Formats: sequence, C-alpha cells, structure tokens
Amino acid sequence: MKTNYKKLLNNIKAFIFDVDGVLTDGRLLISDSGELLRTMNAKDGYAMKTALNNGYLVCIITGGKNEGVKSRLLGLGVNDVFLDAHDKMKQLQEYKDKHDLKAEELLYMGDDMPDVPVLEHVGLATCPQDAIPEVKAVCDYISHKKGGDACVRDVIEQVMKVHGKWKVEYGKNAASS
Repeated sequence: MKTNYKKLLNNIKAFIFDVDGVLTDGRLLISDSGELLRTMNAKDGYAMKTALNNGYLVCIITGGKNEGVKSRLLGLGVNDVFLDAHDKMKQLQEYKDKHDLKAEELLYMGDDMPDVPVLEHVGLATCPQDAIPEVKAVCDYISHKKGGDACVRDVIEQVMKVHGKWKVEYGKNAASS
C-alpha cells in the first residue's frame, strides 16, 4: 500500500468498480448454450444501494459484456454501467466529465492488469485481498475481503462511516440488495 488511505476517505463522492474479480470472485460458470454466468454478493448490492440512497455516485467499468450483469446493476439503481470497456481510462474520463468530478473524489476498486491505469488516476485506489501483485502495488488500500466476498461493501461502508452516513435502516425505507 502506498499511503495512509484513511485520510483519503473524506474526499470520496463516487465509487467505481470493476466486475469480474471485484463484484464477483472471478470464476465463470459456462452454460451448455455458452452463456457465462457469475455470482454476486448481496452484501455488495446492499452497500451500493445504500450509497446511492445517501447521495453517492456508483459506476461500473468492466471489460465484460454480460447483459445480465448490467440488468442486476441497473436494478440496484446503478445507472452508469460501462460494459465491454477495454480502455477503462476513456470511460473514467467520460464519467468524470459527466458528473463534474475530480480525481480525488473517486474511489476505484479493481483486481487485474486492465485496472492499473485507472487505479493510478483516482483519489483512492483499492483492490480485493486476492488481486494480482501488480494491482496491489499501486493501491492505497487492500481489502481484507476477496473479490465477490463483500470487498465492495468493505470500502463503501468505510467511506460512509467516515462521513457519518452509514446507519442501520429498518422497515420500508431500508435499501434492499
């Protein structure tokens, strides 16, 4: 890790995540028809929805192109979903421009080589515990959770707690994952 990440949490207004290896464990189940199936952790879904409900922005930038993944994310309220992104810096710049965001206001979580350029251009670079060494080397924070095992919730919860916005919600106003 390259810096004391805790001081960077205060600046975060938007979360950006990769999918495979971050929101999923990176494994693919291939159906007989050739469809690639993934599993996502409901705790990550709850955290993303809670962040959105509290005024944070959430974005997905992934090289994958599975419409089922997009549908799941749109169902959570994540409207900025970039699929088939092979130059993630292009999507990062588009997202920053669209929402008038500065690099220091962005947290990105990635796990593999295509994520390195983005990790080097955001205010808080994060990765799951099982990211590759090259990613870990450029990250400010390495989650104690693996990809697909609530590492997304880990970073969202930390930011929201620092901002005083992580509160237990019960009843009809609670986020559902």
